[in-house]
Amino acid sequence: MRGHIRERSPGHWAIVIDVRDPQTGKRKRRWHSFAGTKREAQKECARLIAEIDSGGYVEPSKQTFGQYFEQWLRDWAPIKVGPRSIESYGHWGQHLVDTLGAMPIQRMRGSDLNRAYREAAGKGLSDRTVRHIHGLARRIFGHAMRQGEIKRDPSKEIDPPKVTAKEAAVLRAEDVPVVLDVLRSTALYTIAVVALGTGMRRGELCALRWDAVGLKGGTLDVRQSLEQTRRGGLRLKEPKTKHGRRRISLPPSVITCLQEHRLRQLEQRMVLGLGKPAANALVFTTPDGQALAPDRVTNAFTRAMADTGLSQVGLHTLRHTHASMLLKAGEDIVTVSRRLGHASPTITLSVYAHLVSTNDGAAAAIEAVLRGETKW
Repeated sequence: MRGHIRERSPGHWAIVIDVRDPQTGKRKRRWHSFAGTKREAQKECARLIAEIDSGGYVEPSKQTFGQYFEQWLRDWAPIKVGPRSIESYGHWGQHLVDTLGAMPIQRMRGSDLNRAYREAAGKGLSDRTVRHIHGLARRIFGHAMRQGEIKRDPSKEIDPPKVTAKEAAVLRAEDVPVVLDVLRSTALYTIAVVALGTGMRRGELCALRWDAVGLKGGTLDVRQSLEQTRRGGLRLKEPKTKHGRRRISLPPSVITCLQEHRLRQLEQRMVLGLGKPAANALVFTTPDGQALAPDRVTNAFTRAMADTGLSQVGLHTLRHTHASMLLKAGEDIVTVSRRLGHASPTITLSVYAHLVSTNDGAAAAIEAVLRGETKW
């Protein structure tokens, strides 16, 4: 490999490096502009040759961040995540494109990302959403680094945006009967009871099938989740982690509620002339047996809560309430994590740490040892 410099004008140089195309074997020339002294240009030429030899060379490109993001979202993101995540990436990424879309991706620095985050926050986005935008930036630039399209990852030059810790909203014990009484005569009642009794996510509830419910054994298997996207509609998907597939024990009141729901569902199908459903039919459906759209369930629940004076209560609040009931009853964090389907108890603890009792007798146990009252 050879290289040389040419002076274009005083203090401005063209660095020309001859390389061979690994596929065709033909010689190619790579041109680089440089401003400085002749000696500095010669050093830069030597550095570029060494960089090419070591495999760390990145071909200069004028591709903008906006162009790169569009390509990444179309060609690469679908390999890793589902349609719902793609929609979220498109929404979060647009905030980056609004600020940085015209900037060459190879010239971007951490300070540019910080500017985009500030502008996003200035639009009223929550600190958690800004953190999601940063997470997306890490994915985009990490991919660009692995593909050899940039030399440095600007997302690693800055600290992640801070997120103000907020305690998960839960129902008070006295609010639970109020919520259930409001829903009792609606199609949401059994959904709410199962959510409170199992801690299942919205999509998991909508994907629940009768062959996964063991009414005699008092258990329920979570196998799938129903996802809703703007473009693709509804689709069933597997849990994200192995812990998402789980068996949950059912309280007697939940079993009774499901039995009654099953009976009503059969009676309704008979009235409509639909006959007996398949063994693997969905538990929660429209009157004609179709799947319930998760967004439809959430919106209906929100409207129902607005009539109770509990407008701050959402469907996901029932999942948080399930966890809080267990932790306040003294259940260990690992058991709670398994029921919720978290990938790790660490996640459970980060969300519900404020609910874990500190009256654990640890101080008394240590005191007994210090006094010589306990031996091991």
